[in-house]
Amino acid sequence: MAKVIPLETRSMTEARPTSRTSVIDISKLSLTFETTDGPVHALKDIDLAIGKGDFVSFIGPSGCGKTTLLRVIADLERQTAGSITVNGTTPEMARLNRAYGYVFQAPALYPWRTIARNVALPLEIMGLPKSEQDTRVRRNMELVNLQGFEKKFPWQLSGGMQQRASIARALAVEPDLLLMDEPFGALDEIVRDHLNEQLLKLWAKTEKTVVFVTHSIPEAVYLSTKIVVMSPRPGRIHDIVESNLPRGPRPLDIRETPEFLKIAHRVREGLRAGHSYDD
Repeated sequence: MAKVIPLETRSMTEARPTSRTSVIDISKLSLTFETTDGPVHALKDIDLAIGKGDFVSFIGPSGCGKTTLLRVIADLERQTAGSITVNGTTPEMARLNRAYGYVFQAPALYPWRTIARNVALPLEIMGLPKSEQDTRVRRNMELVNLQGFEKKFPWQLSGGMQQRASIARALAVEPDLLLMDEPFGALDEIVRDHLNEQLLKLWAKTEKTVVFVTHSIPEAVYLSTKIVVMSPRPGRIHDIVESNLPRGPRPLDIRETPEFLKIAHRVREGLRAGHSYDD
């Protein structure tokens, strides 16, 4: 068993990395939606920095703003206060520069296009030569272990394979950053475990920075270098848990080790402290 360094304890204001370049830097960010029933305060005073090569999970109760925060990073929503930079620029510029790939909760594949043509779609939009498209499709389908399924249609693949295809599509634009919104939430536990293992291997191969939304404590702890625990709306960061589980291979049975359980306990306590289950 690999030796694990004890958890670091950091306050929310101490959450900025100093030894690595910050890919995402968020300061005092808030977001309020104006509705016919009055304002909805989705996020409040978010301070967070994500370093290059980190795997960061957002976890919290439903409606706490996890996906909203991910969408702000992706320039799909705009904050109403505070600041955010992605790769040193605005989220809008990062989006225009194709600095990130986005994986949604559902695979969102076009049923009339083959898997290869679904993966190639953003490359077609970019206007890349056909030879470059083919090279990227082949490389990224190999990364997600879908070689041999290029000519299949989405309805001919399992849910887990469809989600792997959507990951290949996100990677095809060669982004620095991979944003993932509960990509395995609808899958059964066995498939989810398998995809978690594959995602860690993919992360190790590509060295991408990953931001991942989940409701699962074991999934967050197993995958992440840093776990951001959020409180109910308005979404705030209640705790940031730095994981020192080995970045290398993490077999699934690491989830039974005292080190893993210690991190999971802190995440669970953070969720309980930030949310009353008696409501």
